Amino acid sequence: MTPNEPRTVKLPGAGLSLAADLYGDENDPPVVLLHGGGQTRHAWGKAAAAFAASGRFAISIDLRGHGHSEWSPDGVYGMNQFGGDVHALASSLGRPPALVGASLGGLASLVAVGESATPLASALVMVDVAPRIETVGRVKIQTFMRSGMRGFDTLEDAADSIAEFIPHRPRPTDLSGLEKNLRHRGDGRWYWHWDPRWLGNNEGVDGQSGLVHHDRMCAAARQVTIPTMLVRGRMSDIVSDESVRELRELIPHAEVVDVAGAGHMVAGDKNDAFNSAVIEFVDRATAV
Repeated sequence: MTPNEPRTVKLPGAGLSLAADLYGDENDPPVVLLHGGGQTRHAWGKAAAAFAASGRFAISIDLRGHGHSEWSPDGVYGMNQFGGDVHALASSLGRPPALVGASLGGLASLVAVGESATPLASALVMVDVAPRIETVGRVKIQTFMRSGMRGFDTLEDAADSIAEFIPHRPRPTDLSGLEKNLRHRGDGRWYWHWDPRWLGNNEGVDGQSGLVHHDRMCAAARQVTIPTMLVRGRMSDIVSDESVRELRELIPHAEVVDVAGAGHMVAGDKNDAFNSAVIEFVDRATAV
């Protein structure tokens, strides 16, 4: 099996199972890839294959309530749950993985690492997310995700919605990839492949209550001692210069990389630049 041909398994989260695609040799150093809210593990396909080709065992996860992972039985989707899943998964691997988390996946990784009583990861990469989340970007994400809860008549309609949300990215002509993130239901419409309860009444980025959790994120960040990188889309409306300044105060050793031409969805906007920066950092940060 080549690095581009993942095998799909179920891995342990905090009280439920998580779907994962595995790339590369399980004997290689592990890296866990955690997507943003409303996405699935397929968002990391190219990055995971690139990690595997570089000599890493790449594990791309569906967060709880997303994709093929189990849903919270009580419908609760808070940082305790998401961070708990990251902690449980990382602890189950037998050796500390590098954690690469985008948006919600980055917040969950930050909480898991910063609040762990024992060393959990070998390195932390947060992709366009920091303890400080800008309101403009937060509202934009909320509006986009809530509009999709009504479903779409066709995949073309879904593609149009994405193009309006990410106007700087060319609209795809091949819509087969969308089928991995949407499900065709009995009413004939296409719906995003996540539990609608996870968005709930929360008001923060990716459904999380950003203002409520800011102090918690800062407290977790102050406890991070492992090599850390923030990868920011230079066009991001989520992570501002003030967000970066605060993160540098909280984690003085953190490295920051700006990716030109990228917005909040950094890996999707500029995949080659993203892969190059993150793989180089993880290799350097975890070198024996």
